[in-house]
Amino acid sequence: MRAADGGHVQRRKRVNGVAGSAAYALDTAWVRRSFDRASATYDAAAVLQREVRDLLLERLELTALTPLVVLDAGAGTGHASRALQRRYPRARVLALDSAVGMMRAAARRQSWFRPFARICADAARLPLKDGSVDLILSNFLLPWSDPDAVFAEFRRVLAPRGFLTFTTLGPDTLGELRAAWARVDPYVRVNQFTDMHDVGDALVRAGFAAPVLDVERYTLSYTDVRGLAADLKAVGARNAAAGRLKGLTGPRKFAAMAAAYETYRRDGRLPATYEVVFGQAWAPLAAAPRPQGEDRVSLEDMQRQLQTRRRPGTA
Repeated sequence: MRAADGGHVQRRKRVNGVAGSAAYALDTAWVRRSFDRASATYDAAAVLQREVRDLLLERLELTALTPLVVLDAGAGTGHASRALQRRYPRARVLALDSAVGMMRAAARRQSWFRPFARICADAARLPLKDGSVDLILSNFLLPWSDPDAVFAEFRRVLAPRGFLTFTTLGPDTLGELRAAWARVDPYVRVNQFTDMHDVGDALVRAGFAAPVLDVERYTLSYTDVRGLAADLKAVGARNAAAGRLKGLTGPRKFAAMAAAYETYRRDGRLPATYEVVFGQAWAPLAAAPRPQGEDRVSLEDMQRQLQTRRRPGTA
């Protein structure tokens, strides 16, 4: 996949004055500001986010659900919220995001016929009652959150037999950019992302049942590294590590990084790799038998059915 040209490893040394793995902890206030500022530019630059969101929604077709309350956690500009409202017309859809700008953009995405509710709040502190949600969809919220805190809240608000489906980023994401910066200085220049197996462990710790995770790799390509930097800023995906360099990056350092990135150029383009983790899990079943029509889908069945749906000439 090509982008338009506009478009958990712990380290113990001190990085920019912050010791150990704390250097890679997220500055949540900075995350919120970054996405707030990106609300006006997000949709035009969100090539990967749109592709992954569509696949996440497509996977819902493989699980029979009739939710009454649906939570779009990390709703951004509201595209998934609107799609969920169309898919489940009898459900109440809640679009939640911590960035005010994103919620304002989501308001413009609503259908007058079936509007979704908007909640500006932190996913690690959901203003929802225990067991009040039947389905949670979350696209790329977790890379900017504490997985344990968010999964604990998701588990709390999910009703028995409630379903969670989400995406996050794995540690190989933006590996080219990370390596290029590592040749220039010792600062934290790219966020650390959580390994798929650690994500699975976090789901189990939170009390989820039958977790299934798989990985898809995507590569966006650019004519130069400034195009990549512009896209990351436009979608709000800025470096939010506590150990990041707080000042501006000088032109010489950026040029040195760009020169180091050139070693990855292939066929005249610079790649930017994303390791996307897809996950799903259920809230534990109550003692009562499962309602007729509710089904569970294994990873192998899901992949087989999705491939069949995409073959030309198939129904």
